Amino acid sequence: QVELVESGGGLVQAGGSLRLSCAASGSDFSINPMAWYRQAPGKQREWVARITSGGSTNYADSVKGRFTISRDNAKNTVYLQMNSLKPEDTAVYYCNIATEAWDYWGQGTQVTVSS
Repeated sequence: QVELVESGGGLVQAGGSLRLSCAASGSDFSINPMAWYRQAPGKQREWVARITSGGSTNYADSVKGRFTISRDNAKNTVYLQMNSLKPEDTAVYYCNIATEAWDYWGQGTQVTVSS
């Protein structure tokens, strides 16, 4: 049984930082890319960042230079370090692991950035 659990969300002032974690269980995902998505009120879910099994990263233009995705394969965990947060970063953040068999999602963690 696969489960992805996000944590680390909360309320932060503009310019502040948060570190999100997503702990996966039920399978070894060390060979799979891991990613973060977010969904703001009234908007579709959008891709934020991706990291391959080898550590290569990609970011949405809106977060480049501010967010950093990383992973710890020994812990089956992916992280999203968010710095210089803006009100427009307010969203529910979801972690994602895409395997050949299934696309796994966590329940999401709320990030609210106040101005």
